[in-house]
Amino acid sequence: MEMTIGGQGVSGGDYFDVVNPATGDVYAQAPVCTAAQLDQAMDAASKAQLEWRKDEDFRRERLQELSAAVMDAAPELAEILAHENGKTLDLGGVEAMSGAAWLDYYANVERPREVIRDDDGAHTEIVRRPLGVVAGITPWNVPVAMTFFKLAPALRAGNTMVLKPSPFTPISTLRIGEIASEILPPGVFNVVTGGDELGAWMTEHPVPRKISFTGSVATGKHVYRSAAADLKRVTLELGGNDAAIVLDDADPAEIAEALFWGAFWNNGQGCILIKRLYVPRSIYDGVVEALSEIAKQVVVGDPLGEETQLGALANRPQFERVSGLVKDALESGAKATAGGRPVDGPGVFYEPTILAGAVDGMRIVDEEQFGPALPVIPYDDVNDVIARVNAGQFGLGGSIWSPDIDRATALASQLDVGTAWVNSHAVLATNAPFGGVKWSGIGVEHGPWGLNDLSSIQVLHCNKGKTAPGAL
Repeated sequence: MEMTIGGQGVSGGDYFDVVNPATGDVYAQAPVCTAAQLDQAMDAASKAQLEWRKDEDFRRERLQELSAAVMDAAPELAEILAHENGKTLDLGGVEAMSGAAWLDYYANVERPREVIRDDDGAHTEIVRRPLGVVAGITPWNVPVAMTFFKLAPALRAGNTMVLKPSPFTPISTLRIGEIASEILPPGVFNVVTGGDELGAWMTEHPVPRKISFTGSVATGKHVYRSAAADLKRVTLELGGNDAAIVLDDADPAEIAEALFWGAFWNNGQGCILIKRLYVPRSIYDGVVEALSEIAKQVVVGDPLGEETQLGALANRPQFERVSGLVKDALESGAKATAGGRPVDGPGVFYEPTILAGAVDGMRIVDEEQFGPALPVIPYDDVNDVIARVNAGQFGLGGSIWSPDIDRATALASQLDVGTAWVNSHAVLATNAPFGGVKWSGIGVEHGPWGLNDLSSIQVLHCNKGKTAPGAL
């Protein structure tokens, strides 16, 4: 499969293997973008942006057309994701359709004029102007959805984009580049593939005026430092160690299913999923038992299988990380009431794991495991738990669970996070801003706020009265 540069398919200077995590076999090969080819992509995006920025109605029409094309391609993209990412066909299809929904939203969202003065003396309004070329860097956990989370608002705002997917999951994004090249003008969307070196070239390149990055905290810090040298704007969506806090009036049987899938959706490989669960001692055993029974019934297996609920982890390094964190927790006194082991056979599969007896200080509690293992921590004082959660370095999301909505909402508002949920977790919407605080990121995506983050403000002041220099 080829890269998309200036609307054309382009081969790489070399190729790298893309491994199917469910089998361990090479699924495909992706091109390695050279420095010269990156220059070509940036140049194509820069030239295309001069025309693309002029006609908002045209941009909206193209986004709507691309949304329909992505919906049509959802089964194909789901199959690619199953092979390169290990997720089930159902989940891959949902991911592709989410991308289409984001395109549709940004094709149709209205941007009202912001008039701040209109009288006999002057008319002043705020104009949103595109930044230019946006460099996008996406992760391996939800590569298709992340592509459109970044692309849709960037294009609607009048920017063009050069995008690099993770080297673990490049094929689905390369295919999106091909689909988009049939709809968008040449150079508006360019897809390049390669390793970490390519990402560094992109953040250091003089053309982009904005870097939109989703990935690890460590890499995000490198991106931030690199962008600062050229005063590029950044959106950094980084790690999360989301806590869910159950209150003492909750019914374990009623909340267990939602808690489980709030943690184990996509095999736990999501920045906004539940990573640690705090439960009062009075109902602790009931919650652990209910979660464990669900975990034991989940079908783990071939991502292409109709009955499969959880496929493979996305790659071997992540499998090794999850395995190591569970091993450390068990050696530190936690007990696996469900799972706790890799699944025998080829590929990188891991049993959905519930860890009872976990405590703060264990690595799997303090760090982001990003996999199918959930530590359940007992507590005595909810205010103490909120203080401990807020003391951490992450602040992406968190949730409170209780039938008393007023009480839960009051406590949720005390969480130092970008999104606080009540009786739910990991709920995203096209029209709601998404971002974190502290080490979880800078800036927001989604909704009109995400659109504004991809533009600059210009004050357009038209004097109606007598011309006067420097009047205040």
